[in-house]
Formats: sequence, C-alpha cells, structure tokens
Amino acid sequence: MKRLIQYSLLPLLAVVAFLLFNGAYTVSETEQVIITQFGKPVGDPVTAAGLHFKTPFVQDVTRIEKRILEWDGRPNEMPTKDKTYIVVDTFGRWRIKDAKQYFLRLRDERSAQSRLDDILGSETRNAIAKHELIEVIRTTKDREPARDAALVDAPGDIGMLYPITMGRAKIEQEIFEKAASKLSDFGIELLDIRFKRINYNESVREQIYERMISERQQIAERFRSEGEGEAAKIEGKREREQLKIESEAYKRVQEIQGSADAEATQIYAEAYNRSPESVAFYEFMKTMETYQEMLDQNTMLILTTESDIFKYLKNIERPSP
Repeated sequence: MKRLIQYSLLPLLAVVAFLLFNGAYTVSETEQVIITQFGKPVGDPVTAAGLHFKTPFVQDVTRIEKRILEWDGRPNEMPTKDKTYIVVDTFGRWRIKDAKQYFLRLRDERSAQSRLDDILGSETRNAIAKHELIEVIRTTKDREPARDAALVDAPGDIGMLYPITMGRAKIEQEIFEKAASKLSDFGIELLDIRFKRINYNESVREQIYERMISERQQIAERFRSEGEGEAAKIEGKREREQLKIESEAYKRVQEIQGSADAEATQIYAEAYNRSPESVAFYEFMKTMETYQEMLDQNTMLILTTESDIFKYLKNIERPSP
C-alpha cells in the first residue's frame, strides 16, 4: 500500500518540480527583470537580487542591465557658427533608470543605442552650429583676449586670441541637459557626454594651414620691416657720430695747425731778432730742406737768377780736384 502511494505521488512531485522550475527565476545584482504576460509587462520591475517566482508558462522573464553602459558616437562632420566644417567624435555614459518605460519604448539595448545616436547626435550638431570654433575647442571661459608680447603692435587681428563666452565644458553641459530631458521619456538616465576628438575637415584643414602660413609670413614681414627700420636708425646714428668725430677731429687739427703756425711765427720773430748770422743760417737750413723735398734726379727746374731758391745755387763752388 505504501509503495502504491509512493508511486502515485511521484508524478505529482514531478509536476510540482516542473512547475517550480518554470516558475522560479533568479535576479543577479547587475540586472533587473521585467515580467511579461503575453508580451506585456506585468507589475513593477524586479530590482532586488535573489530568488523570485512567476506564473509558469504564462509569464516570461526579460532581463535588463542595471549597470552603467557606454555610448560611443560615430564621428560626424558638422559646421560651426563661423561656417568652419569640423569632424566631432563624442562619447557618453548612460543607464536604464525606468526599466518598464525602457521596455515599452525600446525593448532592447540595440534600439537604445540607435535612439542615443539620434538624440545625442542631433543635440551635438545643434550646439556646434550655435558656437564659434574657438568655443568648441577651448574650455577656459574667463580668459581675456590677448596677443603675444612680440605682436602687440601687429596690424589687424594677427596673433589675436578671440574672447570665449562659454567654452567647451559649457557646450558639453548644454548638450547633456537637452539630451537628458529627451532620453528620460525612454526610461534612460544620461550620466555624461564628452567630446572625444575634434578634427578639421580635410579641405578646411588646408585652408587653415594656408591661413597660418599667411599669418606667419605677415608677422615675419613685419619683423623684417622693423629690423630694416632699426638698421636704418643705427646707420643714421653711426653716420651722425662719424660726422661729429670728423668735425671734432678737423677742428682739433685746425687748432693744432694754428697753434703750430703761431709758434712758428714766434720762432721766426725771435730768429729775426737775433744776430744776422743766425738769421742767415736759419734761412739756409730751411732752403736746404726745401731742396730736399722738391729736388730729385728726375726734377727739372727753370728759375730766374733773382729767385730765392736759386740764390744759394749760384754761389756754389765746385770742389778742387
């Protein structure tokens, strides 16, 4: 009898075990569960980790991530406010905040990634189009427009750093706030979005390089012009100093020459005041010096007999043999 009862309970236990197997499920700490009945969610999401139960055969378990997920946007080309085309590469972090809403609107992560591409890509494009390129690239909002010290007097806007009203971080925050409000309708909480890389369009890059080269050439030309002007100033100063030195030297020469002439005149006067023999000897020595300076073997002189130079020559006696 006992054996018969045992045999009759086995099918019942098997059915109970089968029902328990199909009705029990576990939830890990990294996920949350939506219970669906005939494809529609039933009740609130199950977020507590552990063993749970559902109606066998009628209800199904849909597992949804509870961890922070990443979004890596595709690089897209877009124009800035100043019509400069750039390629912007962005990335973000998000998580599923309302699993039921997420399931109703998107169903799975693939659909969520597609929706993130649409919303974040659109908001990024709108933000880029409203701001200058310098705003997108730089973060420092309070930086004052300034130039390199060497370019303070440069014409136009050469070397000028343009003012920043918002900065890169503020633009990222603007994209985040507008996209987060739209993603909340899908049960998604946007945690962060950042610019990963910003590049110039290939054609724009060439124009930028040409502009940079032109700017550098203008700066170099300005430096050359300033150098030539400085060189002209130095040359003019040198010539003025040279003329001043020559003038002072000429003045000094004239003073020395005048002093020498005065001294010679004094010597002449003193010589004439001495004995006639001293005067005659002095005249003779000066004449000899004059002969030495003006006569050589190739010199020919035509003199009158009354010439002062000839008076010593006509009295020369030939030495006896």
